[in-house]
Amino acid sequence: MSTEPIPPGPAPPARIGGWRHIFRPAPALPVTLTDPQLIKKSYATWQWRVLIFSILGYATFYLVRKNLGFAKLDMESKVGLDDKAFGIFITLHGVLYGISKFANGFLGDRTNARTFMAVGLTLSAVLNIIFGVSSGLWALGLIWLVNGWVQGMGYPPCARLISNWFPPKQLATKFSTWNASHCIGGATIILLCSWLLTRHWPIHFDGWRLCFLVPAGIALIIAVVLWFNLPDTPPSVGLPELEGTETKSPAPESRAEFRAFLMENVFGNRYVWLVSGANFFVYTIRYAVFDWGPTVLRDAKHITIVHSAWMLVAFEAFGLLGALLGGWITDRFLGGRAGRACVVYMTLAGVFVYLFWKVPAQSEWLTTGLLCAIGFFVYGPQCLLAIVAANLATKRAAATAVGLTSLFGYASTVLSGWGLGTIVKNYGWDRGFAVLIGCAAAGTILFICVWPAKAHGYKE
Repeated sequence: MSTEPIPPGPAPPARIGGWRHIFRPAPALPVTLTDPQLIKKSYATWQWRVLIFSILGYATFYLVRKNLGFAKLDMESKVGLDDKAFGIFITLHGVLYGISKFANGFLGDRTNARTFMAVGLTLSAVLNIIFGVSSGLWALGLIWLVNGWVQGMGYPPCARLISNWFPPKQLATKFSTWNASHCIGGATIILLCSWLLTRHWPIHFDGWRLCFLVPAGIALIIAVVLWFNLPDTPPSVGLPELEGTETKSPAPESRAEFRAFLMENVFGNRYVWLVSGANFFVYTIRYAVFDWGPTVLRDAKHITIVHSAWMLVAFEAFGLLGALLGGWITDRFLGGRAGRACVVYMTLAGVFVYLFWKVPAQSEWLTTGLLCAIGFFVYGPQCLLAIVAANLATKRAAATAVGLTSLFGYASTVLSGWGLGTIVKNYGWDRGFAVLIGCAAAGTILFICVWPAKAHGYKE
């Protein structure tokens, strides 16, 4: 592991091992370390810190992005947000979000992760406050569209952090652990919104507005927490780069060198394009359940808001288990080749979507069980395909590669949002579920094509 000499002069105390150091403010100035034991202990502390606060930060992004699904149940009668308008909202929001994640991936690979993430969360919170005090349908749509763009500032810094702080042989396990942020954020906003909508408040105040104002307040607090606790790369806190992932030269990389690397390892890599295409179908199923879940459970399965909220929380919880197991299997048995696990996951996701479609509306427990199975097998590839992209692009371009997969993933909202809304309105949910099963089949075929991909793009 390459190191640099300790600079002259007294150095401030280094944050080394121990849980008590994880939650202390980050040091203002980096201290270059050379002692191997000190480096090892300091790395362990910082790795825990990166994992904990990046999970917390990205989960909070969910609070100010995925609150519209439940709020829509109250907005139907208050502001006229019907199924068609809702489909358009989530489609435009999702497409712009995907474009933003892709565009911000370039910036995320070359920008301080702490600053990028904290600023993005703050901006999204402010937009949620504006949304919560507005009323006109067109104004709400425009605000939600802008929110889609600033939400794209959440994932790239996380991709940069995880790929810089954990070696390739651990990336599947650590990335799947980080992926808990999706499930934690999703489950939290479901419970929070359902509670806010079903409470009898002492003053007259539309419940849907609280679904945006309360999460915004939480997000502003967490943005401050991220600012004082997240680092950037290991060298930014005085640590050497991870062994086996060192850059060729300690000199800053030029723009021309970075563009050449992107063309070879991201845009010229067919496997990155294949998993990006597969992500379109993964996210179509995932967001069809998440965004339309409250509506389909109410209209097609005749389930109350409170019960549907807990059912969707179970969907998220089992999604977390699926992602964690997929990451462990990938590192333990597949040598980091996450695409191979995705083949099995996506196949079974299609099977359980079919069973959920056919289960009788009266079987609430069976409906819940099948919803959990869908979550388990959809969140596996949702997490693992990002690992494929990040490992192949290496830490130098992980945010860009994951941004490309996200561009395809959130382009899926054209189908899962506006497209599904139009299909259901004209032909019913039977035709809608048939489309989702077709998506599972298409995703499986693309993952089969990724089977020969190598574990990572680092040179020997």
